[in-house]
Amino acid sequence: MTLDRRSLLVAAGSLTGLAACARPASGGAASTLRVGVYKGGVETFLAAAGQAKTPYRVEAAEFASGALITEAIMAGALDLGSMSEIPPIFVAASRPAIRLIAVLRGDVNNQLVLVPAKSPIVTPADLKGRQIGYVRATSSHYLLLRLLDEQGLSFRDIHPVALSPQDGRTAFEHGGLDAWVAFGVGAEAVRSTVGARVLARGLGRLSGNYLYAASPAALADPARRKAIVDYLGRVRGAYRWADADPAAWARLVAGATGVPATLYDQQRRERSAPTTLSPVDADAVASQQAVADGFLKAGVIPARLDVTPLWDRSLTPELSA
Repeated sequence: MTLDRRSLLVAAGSLTGLAACARPASGGAASTLRVGVYKGGVETFLAAAGQAKTPYRVEAAEFASGALITEAIMAGALDLGSMSEIPPIFVAASRPAIRLIAVLRGDVNNQLVLVPAKSPIVTPADLKGRQIGYVRATSSHYLLLRLLDEQGLSFRDIHPVALSPQDGRTAFEHGGLDAWVAFGVGAEAVRSTVGARVLARGLGRLSGNYLYAASPAALADPARRKAIVDYLGRVRGAYRWADADPAAWARLVAGATGVPATLYDQQRRERSAPTTLSPVDADAVASQQAVADGFLKAGVIPARLDVTPLWDRSLTPELSA
């Protein structure tokens, strides 16, 4: 499966703008690190955590999804970025110019299956025959597959509707969906605005693995490689700061996204685990392989994929230090 045309056009626009303002760094002492980020992501609180003053230049470009960051790294417009374990699966067959170098393990309770407050849907089995929104090639896609499989159901037993997060929210709030598989604080916002009920969560169904990926060219450049290791250490420190001062963290991300801090507080109270950064390990590779096999079983991808070539353990000594 490939990204839809609309997503590819958005990605192309993002890459054009980023390529215009960023040139690959040389192997000298000074370096520029081109990083794909999300609104309200870790970059929002790097400064407050005391992690923003880097000895290299960081050029950050904001993206709407991990799939687009994956595309940008493959196109040579980014050196580093993060995504769930799922987007790389959909490009793995082409032996892409992307390497998975570190693992962020974190919350899966922020991955929700929502139904309207007065919906007759009470259990996951009640999803049969219903119109369900999800985001293709993301953790919400996989969560829906897992939830259906638990009930002996598949996509053939429902009316799946692939939508962007924004379009899915609009459709759900206006009664166009019987259920919506959503993630992040946007899902929490819908719970508060329309009183949606949580039918299921990601806990026990998703790994909670979010991956940092780099371009092979950046890893081969000594200056950018050193910057990547340093930057990932700062990410680790920023998440530790957020755990130590959750109120300050909530205020900062709320200011960046326009979402009330109370919703971030709620998401944090309900989280399944804190966020930690680790080197690549066998469990992370096995987890992604299991997801790929799940997509194969569901007929989403045409042939079995070996995800092992996507992974690069060369930074393990530095990230373990």
